[in-house]
Parts: sequence; C-alpha cells; structure tokens
Amino acid sequence: MILKCPSEYLLKVLFGKWKPCIFRYASYGPVRFNQLIKKLPGSSKQAIAMALHELERNNILEKKIIKLKPLHIEYNLTETGLSFIPVFKSLEEMKLLPPAM
Repeated sequence: MILKCPSEYLLKVLFGKWKPCIFRYASYGPVRFNQLIKKLPGSSKQAIAMALHELERNNILEKKIIKLKPLHIEYNLTETGLSFIPVFKSLEEMKLLPPAM
C-alpha cells in the first residue's frame, strides 16, 4: 500500500479500537502495559499487546526496558509520535475528540 499524504499515514497507523487511547495516554508521558489495562476498561491483554506492537512497528512508540528492580517496560512516543500531538490537540479544540482524560 502506497500512502500519498501524512494524514493518510496518521489515520492508518492510529486506526483501531485502542491505539488512539494508547497514543493519547503516551502523549502525557511514559506508559506501562498494566497501566493501560487498568485505564482502558473492556480491553484485553491480547488487544493491548497487539496495539502496542503495531504502534511500535509503525514508529509511533518505542519500548524501553527499565533494568531497575523491579524490571519493567515503558512505552514512550518517538519523534514521529510526538509530531502527531498537535493534530490530536487540534481535533480536541474542534470538538472532534472528547477532552483529554
């Protein structure tokens, strides 16, 4: 699939039930898997894991292993992911998205 514009790319990589919510939480700082499970009622571990993997594969999130005890994994927005924040803010301002949680 050849994408012709940045908007098309944004829609493709953030399409899905949980990816926009995960992106929004990550826009405020690092997120962890178990945090997301708690913040996204009705989600499943498998669905969140798949969404995180797809966001990572599409260079929206990066996985960071924190080797302090206890060992844990955080997900942070990449430079590409950070560049999408103004788009989400604009959608919120136009009332096309509900206000940030």
